[in-house]
Amino acid sequence: MPDKNDQWTQNIKGKYYVDKTCIACDACCIAAPGNFKMNDEEGHAFLSKQPDSQEEEEQCNEAMAGCPVEAIGSDGES
Repeated sequence: MPDKNDQWTQNIKGKYYVDKTCIACDACCIAAPGNFKMNDEEGHAFLSKQPDSQEEEEQCNEAMAGCPVEAIGSDGES
């Protein structure tokens, strides 16, 4: 279960976030490329943009559902 208190500082503030259990599998970047980016130096993904359309919201939900370590949450700051 994702922990909003243990999320990467690079996440854009808002509902969605990536926490520090991320294993850099790139699945979220594939599912929602406009919202997730990879930090190659530190080896993790982060939320680069909160969704601002229904399509992006659906893609973020798909990324969250497909995360193999459940590192994506949707209970952050609204």
